[in-house]
Amino acid sequence: MPEPYGSDIAPVAALLADRARAAMLTVLLDGRPLSAGELARTAGVSPATASSHLGKLLDGGLVSVVKQGRHRYYRLKGAEVASVIETLSLISPRVQVRSLRQSRQAVALGEARTCYDHLAGRAGVALFDAMITRGLLEPALDAVADEPERSAYEVSDKGEKSLGAIGVDVAAVRASRRRFAGHCLDWTERRPHLNGALGAAVTAGMIEHGWFERGRSRRSLLLTESGRTGLADVFGCVI
Repeated sequence: MPEPYGSDIAPVAALLADRARAAMLTVLLDGRPLSAGELARTAGVSPATASSHLGKLLDGGLVSVVKQGRHRYYRLKGAEVASVIETLSLISPRVQVRSLRQSRQAVALGEARTCYDHLAGRAGVALFDAMITRGLLEPALDAVADEPERSAYEVSDKGEKSLGAIGVDVAAVRASRRRFAGHCLDWTERRPHLNGALGAAVTAGMIEHGWFERGRSRRSLLLTESGRTGLADVFGCVI
């Protein structure tokens, strides 16, 4: 069998091709761990079936287990897995909205949501645009297109000062083993939003400062009035 790109994507693709497993992985996109029972209800399957699916996802390296006492919780293996799922959403058909509740959830996710651990949706795209436009983020000089593990962006001196306003220690974030800063093509906006260790730190800082609050549906975030003001004052981002 020829392997022109050196990777065998078939096993991972097979894991993602089951609707129940896809539902479990999608709900885990907000970065918070869930129990097998919660994932079973999300996927609409029995606990025994959910355990079987989770075993396959564990073996395939798509999820990991967090243990707390006698309890086991599951989460995505890492940001790379989340990126794959978000990217697949770009080329996948939209779920048909059949109720007012689904319609409201879709609107909320489109406005602001977490993509694993960083801000996505209209708010995420607007923030990324503002950071680039104001020179807070600059293309990294050593960025290489075919080496995605390298950081695509660096923080300018001006940007470091702005990020300090929400408690982001850029030097500490840069020391992380995770890729420092890149971007995802946003699933709903079809434009980029910030990801990587910096994206996660910025999102965590904004939530901690009360700029965003968790919404009723998983992954959704609500922009507060203080957040609207803070985004405009600190980043020049008007939403």
